[in-house]
Amino acid sequence: MKINAIFLAAMLLPGTVLADNKQAPNPVTEAGAVKITWQSPDKYTDIKSSGELQSRYEQRAFESMTKQLNKLADKVLTNGEKLELTVTNVDLAGDVRPTFGAGSNDIRVLKDIYPPRIAFSYRLIKGHAVVLSGEEKLKDMNYLGGIRPLRQESFMYENQMLKQWFNRTFAPQLEGHPPK
Repeated sequence: MKINAIFLAAMLLPGTVLADNKQAPNPVTEAGAVKITWQSPDKYTDIKSSGELQSRYEQRAFESMTKQLNKLADKVLTNGEKLELTVTNVDLAGDVRPTFGAGSNDIRVLKDIYPPRIAFSYRLIKGHAVVLSGEEKLKDMNYLGGIRPLRQESFMYENQMLKQWFNRTFAPQLEGHPPK
């Protein structure tokens, strides 16, 4: 009887973990004036977790990038304006490699040949009108060559790439835009 109970528990446990690992087909993250739709993340080039549950890792990545863009947008957008992005591909900095030791976690190896990339379309909306729109395919080939902060943060290379894009491409188009 005890063996049957243990066997049943063992069979149910993986199903529970797998059920928790499911992600919505097109998750949406929002922070302030920024809304991002993550289109088909299961087809992204590389958003692989190296150790935590995949769905939680993806959610953490999506929320980190959304908060980064909102922090930038908050400085230049006026009330009633909203920045909407539809992300079609993500390739995180580095490459996930298996470890063959005692641990079950893989590691993400950072090398120049594995730059961060992100592809998306964006729209700046005021009321019901689209003020600005476009498509971007960002890639930071020099992500390891710049000055790095002392404090290492998750997804810092992707966030830095988004910050550079926003400051170089998006923010100048809003110059003369009345501040919030």
